[in-house]
Amino acid sequence: MARGREDILQEPEQAEAQPRPPAPHPAARWMAAALLLALGGAVVLYARSSTWIDRQLDSGSLINTASMYAAPETVALGQKATAAGIAAVLRRSGYSERDGNPTGRYRAGRGWIEIHPGRQSCYPGESAVIRFAGGRVAEIRAVPGGTALTSYRLEPQLISSIDGHSRDKRRLVSFDELPKALVAAVVSAEDKRFFEHRGIDPRRVLKAAWVDLKEGSKQQGASTITMQLARSLWLDRDKSWRRKAREALIALQLEQKLSKKDIFEHYANHVYLGRRGTFNIRGFGEAARVFFDREVAQLTLPQAATLAGMLQRPGYWNPLRYPERARERRNLVLSAMFENGYLDPATYRRSAASPLGVKPGDEDSTDAPYFLDLVDDELQSVARGQVEETGAERVYTTLDLRLQRAAEEAVRNGMRAVDAQLKRRRNYHPPGPQVALIALDPHTGAVKALTGGRSYAASQLNRVRARRQPGSVFKPFVYTAALNTALAGGPRLFTPSSSVIDEPTTFWFNGQPYEPANFGRSFHGSVTLRRALARSLNVATVRLAEQVGYPAVAELARSAGLGDDILPTPAVALGAYETTPLRVAAAYTVYANQGVQVEPWLVSTVQAGDGTLLYTAQPHSRRVLDPRVAYLMVDMLEEVIRSGSGAGVRARGFHAPAAGKTGTSRDGWFAGFTSNLLCVVWVGYDDNRDLNLEGARSALPIWTEFMKRAASLPGYRDPQPFAMPSGVERAIVDPTTGLLANAYCPSKEAALFISGTQPFGYCPAHHAPEPVLPFDLAAGDPAAPEPEPALEEPEQ
Repeated sequence: MARGREDILQEPEQAEAQPRPPAPHPAARWMAAALLLALGGAVVLYARSSTWIDRQLDSGSLINTASMYAAPETVALGQKATAAGIAAVLRRSGYSERDGNPTGRYRAGRGWIEIHPGRQSCYPGESAVIRFAGGRVAEIRAVPGGTALTSYRLEPQLISSIDGHSRDKRRLVSFDELPKALVAAVVSAEDKRFFEHRGIDPRRVLKAAWVDLKEGSKQQGASTITMQLARSLWLDRDKSWRRKAREALIALQLEQKLSKKDIFEHYANHVYLGRRGTFNIRGFGEAARVFFDREVAQLTLPQAATLAGMLQRPGYWNPLRYPERARERRNLVLSAMFENGYLDPATYRRSAASPLGVKPGDEDSTDAPYFLDLVDDELQSVARGQVEETGAERVYTTLDLRLQRAAEEAVRNGMRAVDAQLKRRRNYHPPGPQVALIALDPHTGAVKALTGGRSYAASQLNRVRARRQPGSVFKPFVYTAALNTALAGGPRLFTPSSSVIDEPTTFWFNGQPYEPANFGRSFHGSVTLRRALARSLNVATVRLAEQVGYPAVAELARSAGLGDDILPTPAVALGAYETTPLRVAAAYTVYANQGVQVEPWLVSTVQAGDGTLLYTAQPHSRRVLDPRVAYLMVDMLEEVIRSGSGAGVRARGFHAPAAGKTGTSRDGWFAGFTSNLLCVVWVGYDDNRDLNLEGARSALPIWTEFMKRAASLPGYRDPQPFAMPSGVERAIVDPTTGLLANAYCPSKEAALFISGTQPFGYCPAHHAPEPVLPFDLAAGDPAAPEPEPALEEPEQ
């Protein structure tokens, strides 16, 4: 029955009491609160992590890595070259046969190659076809249009990519450059479901956790490729659950922000694959060159499996040091590839039976590590602000890779010969003497080749900057100071034909005696300056410095860049004050460059990742000598090579116009140049012990072999005679007196003089011989003929 209004307003009847639920246990409340806090913290951490990763990716994960490029090579008509050789150069420059390559692409056939620079090329739009015949370049034509060209610039080659802070070395590659075999090998070895999961592989995580709990250890790895990338970029290698959690969180973020290809590409460029010398090998691009001496795109299936097998323990499975271990590990990777369906049975068996195919790349000649150390120093000094603020991605240098290879070969061959000589003389002290070579353009100062030691892996000390006594390579500056008197004046005017006395002498300076001696303790009496320099006579050189004034010699040496601590003492004449091979090279540019000194430099331009130009080289130069004085010195230094202490250059087969000077202190030196290349070589012990081997027997052979190799290369072949400036005159003189030669001088030579300083007198030491008559004129024989009058000196 329905209830009325009154009924509704009445108090309801007391319901039967129900039992109250039990209050939650305090521990449960704490657990719920902790769970809520953990979830909230995870959300906050995830958000913060996402923002932080965005910043990292926006700035670039490889921001500290700079790619170093050599100077561009030029292909010229008539040059020895092949299509395969130029294709190899292009691949090292980032080109490929693939359309759309941003650097450039090429197509090659038998006897031809077609080159198309891309949008990121240094020379976009400069396409060309090069044809070959008989192993030489026969034709170069622009594309399109077909315009005939005499030469063509190739893209600068990558030397190396280096992170200077951690001494990592890598060659960056894109995902499309990685061979499919390498991708399959890495996935099979490290993360077979990489292309399926979203950063974390739950099955691997559960399996690893179960094994670790069961065995009470933390040895099982559940890291996917994405997690490994996160660790290598931003985390340490601590095996803790806390680090694993952070690794997983970053991996989830990366999978949301990057494609699988991008993740794999970053991984391929970051992964650690051992050490070479003092550098860490980072990425498959560098590893392919180190272990197989080829580009990553050229890796074979077995080679790809070898590299993939190294990932977990690079040192233990290093194929250069432990080939048997590496082969066993490689075959395990091949087996995994077979099980995962990447290989058919025949391919698997054939690959597993193949040799490792290891072919280590030549570290020093291709990487020029001593050169790159100086590049890093130069970047820090000249472009520090721009590089640190923006980040350098491309550094273009002055290095000529062909000259660098020539330098390395000359050093290797020359130092073997030095070792052999020292062992015969019983003066070889392990680990043996060291060497430095620097070659530069004498007109610009651009360093073209450099090596600072026999092996960078063995010693990173760069001897190009080591301070040593230069010995006789300093002597030209004494003679230059003397020739300067023709313009600056002084108590006495000196010319190349002026005479100086070479005899045992004690020189007094500040109350102290100084007694130099000639090599072999032989002396030559009165000699011309030209002869004294050619024969490298010590006493004559010190006497000349005394007559010119020690302060004038020291000031000239400082002006040429040999160092500010050179003092005006007798010992300065013989190169007693220390300098470096780098400074000697800079100082000798005053001779090769018509009196203008240019400072050596190594960095041409620096670019940021977006192409912004951060730095452009501005070479420093200044005039030190009058070009007439410089040319007189060049002529005297040519005489050193023609008939003096540097005659070994000609004897060893280098016949191009050249000038130079040997040097022997405790070390061996040779500094010389042609019209287009200057080179300085130093050989000596690091501990400054006496080499006991003259520069003519230690440094000169290395210099000569290098210059012979250089003269066969485009840009350095066919050196020209040195150009004579106006205001210089040539005269025929008697080399013993320095005066004009008369008809009866037994020897004559051409000598150069600044106009107005040439000798005006003729040699009095030689005259017509007395006639021999068939009878006695004193007897008054009426039939005797009248004696002829004495010959007069020819008129001026």
